[in-house]
Amino acid sequence: MPAGSRKISFILNGREVTVQCAPTRRLLDILRQDLRLTLTREGCGKGECGACLVLMDGNLINACLVPAFRLPNTHVVTLEGLSTDKDLTALSENLDASFSCGYCSSGVLIALAALLQQNESPTDEDLRRAVSGNSCPCGTLPAVLEAAREVIDKRRKKRHGRKS
Repeated sequence: MPAGSRKISFILNGREVTVQCAPTRRLLDILRQDLRLTLTREGCGKGECGACLVLMDGNLINACLVPAFRLPNTHVVTLEGLSTDKDLTALSENLDASFSCGYCSSGVLIALAALLQQNESPTDEDLRRAVSGNSCPCGTLPAVLEAAREVIDKRRKKRHGRKS
């Protein structure tokens, strides 16, 4: 056991996990390196790009900014944890073609999933606001939001018994 490391337990995607690490280790590194959950991506490392977004206690947070000592008694959800959500899976499948380089895709998807958990019928402004913390270096966010709108509209029509 490395000097200064501690056992840190938290709920990840609905299951309790325990890791042995330094209390200052970043959640992003714990997810990617220790737990092999690689859908959460490293971007800027400064909390500015949104590539490493996860849900922590229901709030979107940048995993690159969260030290391990803040994890006990929290619930963290990654894209892997949302993969059983049929709506998110449909959204992800339909948006894949809209992403050019994929740099922002994980952060955008989790931001949209968080929005849809709170609001089943978001406006275009709600969609733009939801992804406003995500950097998209190749400029495909407008196409991604258009594709998201199509998926959301189809879902709403289906739930209301109308075919698209």
